[in-house]
Amino acid sequence: YAPLVKPLGGKPLPKTKKVFDASKVTDHHAIIPTGVPIRGLTDIEQNVFDLIARRFIAVFYPDCRFSTTTVQGKVEDVTFKVSGKEILDPGWRKVYGKEAKQQTDDEARKTDEERVLPQFTVGESGPHEPTLTEKHTTPPKYYTEATLLRAMETAGKFVEDEELRAALKENGIGRPSSRAGIIETLFKRRYIRRERKNLVATATGIELIDIIREELLKSCELTGIWEKKLRDIEHQRYDAAQFVAELKQQITDIVKDVLQDASPRRLVITDDATEQVAKKTKTRK
Repeated sequence: YAPLVKPLGGKPLPKTKKVFDASKVTDHHAIIPTGVPIRGLTDIEQNVFDLIARRFIAVFYPDCRFSTTTVQGKVEDVTFKVSGKEILDPGWRKVYGKEAKQQTDDEARKTDEERVLPQFTVGESGPHEPTLTEKHTTPPKYYTEATLLRAMETAGKFVEDEELRAALKENGIGRPSSRAGIIETLFKRRYIRRERKNLVATATGIELIDIIREELLKSCELTGIWEKKLRDIEHQRYDAAQFVAELKQQITDIVKDVLQDASPRRLVITDDATEQVAKKTKTRK
C-alpha cells in the first residue's frame, strides 16, 4: 500500500466532518489497520484486509470531482429530462483503481443520477430522432441477507415524510450491531426461511402481516417517528417523560383496538414439516 500512501506525505491530512465527527460516535469506532505486518492470511482474509486498508487510506484522499449534465427534451407538450455525470478528478477513487471504475459503471446502469452521458455544450439545442426500445419489467428480486441489511440501513427511502426520512437516514432500522440479530429473530420465529441465498416469507409471516390491522406498526414510519423524537430529546428539544407517556398511550390504544376487533383471525404456525412441504412444492413448480 506504500504507493497509495506516498501521495499523502508532506501535506496536512483532510479530516472531513463526514468521516471525523465525534458527535455521531455512539457504540462503535471505525475498524482501522494497526500497522502490524500481515502474515499467513488466507485469500479470503487478505481480501477483507484489503477492503479495510483501502477504505482507511481513501478517507485521506481529496474529494472526487465530477460535472453533472442535465439534458431536456420536448415532444409536442411532453417534457423529458435526463441527468448524468462525468468524472473530472477521481480523487479518492484512485485508491480503488479499476474497481472504482467498475463500480461507477454498475451504478450507471442502475441509477439515473449516475448515468454517463455523451459530451454536450452548455446551451446547445437542436432536433433529435429518438430510439424507442420495447422491454418488459421484471418482479423485484428476493432479498438476501446482504440486501436486507442494506435495506434496513437505507429504510428512509421508503418513507414519504421528509422529516421522518431525514431521521431514518442517520440510523435506519436498528443499529449496525443489532440488524443481524433482528433477521435471526425472524428465522427463529419462522417468519422467514432460506431458499439458497434468498429469504422467503413463510405462511406464518405472511398471515401475521395480514392480521396486524395497525398500519403504523408495519411501516418504517414508526421507527422514523421514534428516531426523530429521541434525537430531539438528545438535543433537549423534547421531553423524555412526554415521549414515554405518548408511547404508553399509543400501546394502550392499539391493545384496545385489537380487543374490540371481533373479526375472525387465523394464523398458521410454520414448523419443520410445513417448511419442507413448501420447499418441495416450489421445487416441483
